[in-house]
Amino acid sequence: MNDPMPMPDWNHIRAFLTTVEQGSLSAAARTLGLTQPTLSRQVAALEADLGVLLFERIGRSLSLTGAGQELLVSVQAMGQAAHGLSLAASGQSQSVDGLVRIAAMDVIATYVLPDVFKRLQKLAPKLQIEIVASNSISDLMRREADIAIRHVAPAQPELISHQCPDFSAHLYAATSYLDRYGRPTDFADVRDARFIGFANAGDLLPELTARGLPVTSDNFGWQTSSAAIAWQLVREGLGIGLMGKMIADRTPDVEMVLPTFTPIPAPIWLTTHRELHTSRRIRLVFDVLVEMLG
Repeated sequence: MNDPMPMPDWNHIRAFLTTVEQGSLSAAARTLGLTQPTLSRQVAALEADLGVLLFERIGRSLSLTGAGQELLVSVQAMGQAAHGLSLAASGQSQSVDGLVRIAAMDVIATYVLPDVFKRLQKLAPKLQIEIVASNSISDLMRREADIAIRHVAPAQPELISHQCPDFSAHLYAATSYLDRYGRPTDFADVRDARFIGFANAGDLLPELTARGLPVTSDNFGWQTSSAAIAWQLVREGLGIGLMGKMIADRTPDVEMVLPTFTPIPAPIWLTTHRELHTSRRIRLVFDVLVEMLG
């Protein structure tokens, strides 16, 4: 009888998974708190253990091989199981207490974080959370927040990050608005529609027109610097607005407008200081955010 293949080292598996998630060896090394040569050796060791090539190295870039693509699904399942084990172990002790500050865009703070807090309340009832609701980039280096939910990856080596699935923005309107205006079936149907601008219509117009919408600044009857307010205006039936599907799916009485419209990508990064590795409460909150935003 043939001996079964030995189980690869989890550190090597995690190195491969994090490299795929972060897109490069350097970013993965920062996320795991390793040097790039160490991480590269761990990926090479996994390739040697499995007897397959996982990445093609073209200059400084990496591309998954066919074998790497096939193994990725299993490795992602292992990563999720490891997250679940970590969270379950943290939940066995109620000694995780103290304050954690989370900086987040106001719309995510309003519509997404409450579900995160329900999960945290079960895992660590003594934990305290403060929300810093802001659409600007909070300064983690000065500890204005412990964890930030951002649209950009950090540049500072003292910070580590995890990229979540894109917060892609689609067009939505309230059922009440569409009952009055009509349900557009092609792009020309929105020529006279009322739009709700987030921040500045001048910033949004190029994105919409590049995707084929025949709109001008005259279409934007309402504008606000708050995404949460803009979404409330949509819900009140005042016009068409952009929102991530994650939030729209949680909102009753709104409908996607023009499903063929190409969504506008908005990357989401969870960022924290390297203290993540030494603070149980920050680690717990970070891991729950990874789990629920993923």
